[in-house]
Amino acid sequence: MKLAKFAGAGLAALVMSLSAHAAYPDKQVQYIIPFTPGGESDYVARLQSEVFRSKYKQSMVVVNRPGAGGGLVWAQLNSLPADGYTIAGVNLPHIVLQPLEGSVNYKTEDITPVYFYHFTPDAIVVPASSPIKSYEDLIQAARDKPGMVSFAGSGSMSANHMAHERLDKLAGIKTTYVPFKGTGDLIASVMGGHVNAAMTYLPMAVQQKGNMRLLAVASEKRHPAFPDVPTFKELGLNWVDGAYRGIAVPKGTPREVQQQVSNMMGELNRDPESRKKLVDGGYDLVDVGLEEMPDFLAKRSRQYLEDARNAGLLK
Repeated sequence: MKLAKFAGAGLAALVMSLSAHAAYPDKQVQYIIPFTPGGESDYVARLQSEVFRSKYKQSMVVVNRPGAGGGLVWAQLNSLPADGYTIAGVNLPHIVLQPLEGSVNYKTEDITPVYFYHFTPDAIVVPASSPIKSYEDLIQAARDKPGMVSFAGSGSMSANHMAHERLDKLAGIKTTYVPFKGTGDLIASVMGGHVNAAMTYLPMAVQQKGNMRLLAVASEKRHPAFPDVPTFKELGLNWVDGAYRGIAVPKGTPREVQQQVSNMMGELNRDPESRKKLVDGGYDLVDVGLEEMPDFLAKRSRQYLEDARNAGLLK
């Protein structure tokens, strides 16, 4: 009798758990961005929050918690409520490469991504006032003074860091990488002349057009906003890469709730108005949901590890 009563209670709890999210999302969502305001992750999250409010009539509160190139939030992710109403921005290759360096308190397998929504190509920019007018000028300056040309970038063991190391290796030069907490932080340093250049992403070049000069981009083809700026492939470098951004949830989040979060982010990503803003701004949109996630992560992880070793980031 007690067993039957216990089973009945368990079934009732399960039904309540499943039905509780029947109208998901039916309350406020907290969206944690592990970088400073003003960068790509922050910009897109705030755009997504506007679409969320319009579509679901609820609020999506964007909270910035920078630290350790994203590692601060990712190390705390599994201590957050696992109910689908607390989500965190997550980046590739960061969550694959950072744990290998040993300076963060999480492992790649601790992170549970449920959706990736865009890709941003690597890009090199310098201040508009810089005497460096082209990619060739930059390479020559680096060869003239090995180690003296400095690059700002977002975080260590990040896409920017790996791109910097790749540039040095492929171009046969030696330059210095200076990590910042996020893209928003490094803009002032570049504009102030504290570094010679930035290894960043195409959206920042679009955003700072007029203030900064784009020298090269790691995309398949030139962007319409910069018809005269070559791709790395055009410059003879086998380089099409950058950063993927998406959403992760605490590991304890039930699978059905993970699916609901993934579906919700997919709906936000399909909004026509925001899609146009993002594409015009230099973002390449992708749609990687929960079902595709294992294969996507496995493929990207293999590529990142190979690239990192080739670039000298890993032994």
